[in-house]
Amino acid sequence: MEMIELSLGQLARRIPGATRLFDAHRLDFCCGGNKTLRAAAEAAGVDTAPIVEELRLLAGRADTSGERDWQEASATELVEHLLARYHAVHREQLPELIRLARKVEQVHGGRADCPHGLAEHLSAMAQELESHMRKEEDVLFPMIVRGQGPRAGAPINVMRMEHDDHGVALRAMEAMTNDITAPAGACTTWRALYTGLRTFRVDLMAHIHTENNILFERFAPAVVH
Repeated sequence: MEMIELSLGQLARRIPGATRLFDAHRLDFCCGGNKTLRAAAEAAGVDTAPIVEELRLLAGRADTSGERDWQEASATELVEHLLARYHAVHREQLPELIRLARKVEQVHGGRADCPHGLAEHLSAMAQELESHMRKEEDVLFPMIVRGQGPRAGAPINVMRMEHDDHGVALRAMEAMTNDITAPAGACTTWRALYTGLRTFRVDLMAHIHTENNILFERFAPAVVH
C-alpha cells in the first residue's frame, strides 16, 4: 500500500519522527490517527508530496532519538509508562497552568490580546482529564494488565471518544492564545504560562497517540478512513 493511503496512526507507529512532522504540518495524528495521510492532508489543505518525501527520508534514517520504541513493550509496561509519564505529569501541570492563567487575566485583563477565559477553560480541561484518567486507572488499565484487553472494546471506544473531546479542547485553547504565541511586551508570567501550555499540548498529544495508536490498537483496531 502506498504511504499516502496509510493512516496517520500507522505512520506514527512505524516511522520514528513522523509525529513531529505531522505536528509541524498541523495534522492530527493522535485524535485523527485513523485518517489516511491523503484524507488528513486534503482536509487541512496541505500538499502531500513534501510530507511523503520527508517520511521516506525518516523511514530510511536510523532512529537516533534514544527514545524507547513502545510498540515493542508489553501491555503492562505500556500502562506503567502511561501512568508515570502522562497521568502523573498532567496532574502536576494543570494546577500551575491554571494559577498562571488566573494571574495573567487578573493583571492584564484590560488588554485586548489577553487570553480571557483561559483559566476557566483550563479548569474544565483539568476536570475532564481527571475523570478520563480515573476511568482508565480504575477500569480499563486493570483489565489490560489482567490480560482481558481483547474484551475491553467497549471501554476503549469510550476512551477514544473522550480523546476526541480533549482534542477539541486543545484547539479551543490554541484559538484563545493565538496558537500559544505570546504577544509583544508580554510579561514573564505570561511567557511562562505559554511555555507551559506548549509543553502540556505536546505531552497530551503524545499521551493520546500512545493510547490510541499503540495500546488500544492491540485490542480494538480503529477503522481507517
